[in-house]
Amino acid sequence: MDLFYKTHKYLVEHVNSPVERELMQEIDWSHRLIGIKGSRGVGKTTFLLQYAKEHFGTDPSCLYINLNHLCFTDKTLAQFASDFAADGGKTLLIDQVFKYPKWSEELRYCYDNIPQLNIIFTGSSVMRLKDGNPYLSGVAKSYNLRGFSFREYLNLMACTDFRSVKLEELLANHEEIAKEITSKINPYDYFTAYLHHGFYPFFLEKRNFSENLIKTMNMMMEVDILFIKQIELTYLSKIRKLLYLLVKDAPCVPNISKLSKEIHTSRATVVNYMKYLSEARLVNMLYKPGETFPKKPAKVYMHNTNLMYAAGPEDLDPQAVRETFFYNNLYKDNAVNKGDKNTHFLINGKYRFRIEASRPKSNRKDVLYAIDGIKEGEGNIIPLWLFGFLY
Repeated sequence: MDLFYKTHKYLVEHVNSPVERELMQEIDWSHRLIGIKGSRGVGKTTFLLQYAKEHFGTDPSCLYINLNHLCFTDKTLAQFASDFAADGGKTLLIDQVFKYPKWSEELRYCYDNIPQLNIIFTGSSVMRLKDGNPYLSGVAKSYNLRGFSFREYLNLMACTDFRSVKLEELLANHEEIAKEITSKINPYDYFTAYLHHGFYPFFLEKRNFSENLIKTMNMMMEVDILFIKQIELTYLSKIRKLLYLLVKDAPCVPNISKLSKEIHTSRATVVNYMKYLSEARLVNMLYKPGETFPKKPAKVYMHNTNLMYAAGPEDLDPQAVRETFFYNNLYKDNAVNKGDKNTHFLINGKYRFRIEASRPKSNRKDVLYAIDGIKEGEGNIIPLWLFGFLY
């Protein structure tokens, strides 16, 4: 136990989170069992340690542990949690929980039998904490940590403190919101860089960003998909090739028959693999209103624009980048579906959006326009970059 305390103290003292994540304010920290999911690379470990630093410092009532530690091949998580609580521990922060074989069962045991202990754990976006998890459904409060929004990136790089806005507020007051922001800063001094490398926090590290992201993408497939879904390693090459085929054409209307021939598997398996890639936050699947998995998606996008620049073709279509940015920001708190023949997206079943490079020549009043290249808009014309302020 002393070794864990020493590690905790060192990590908390040396954690560096230059901007507070929006999720820090959204979580109800009084809940006794909290799960924080997120794709690989978005900063879940840093998030846990930052919480410990801000709320506990080096107070021994809070302890960070990583279930990768070899100790947990011999000692159960339930035993460790019981010993920690018996020593006066009140908050246990558990990282890499999915690496432990019976993690959900033992978390439930701790919840039921150690009521004085709060547990906050992190895991892959592929994990199931609500539907499909009989042990944690109804007792674990689940949250998703996403990559940096454009707002968070801007606050970090420009030393600003802009707040997030909800979609309804943005649509009603976008002119005033944009004017307030552009009176202090030019968002286009930062927007292009964000699209290229601002979503994943490791752009702050002194390593080649694209190479690091490619390695992370492979880890998502090897660990977050194969390990968690218990898929044999021999199928990794098929999943990797499917992702490559989707990346080079994204956004695309997937030809399932063609894809199944390309990777030598069934149509149903192709759709399942796309679902796994979506859960790992490598792609986003866009459906027509009223449709969802296991139906074929109407369109497949990359999950975020950073993935497009790292793994896509050199001559990226600017329109594909715009649409991907918009979709990635809207899907967090909104229902995003394929639009009709005159629009790209239908949001929450009522807002019809077109994503454009410039102001439309023919302005249709029944359509909302997210326009690139403008600092401020008016009426149904809204700057594209402003949708990066939704979280």
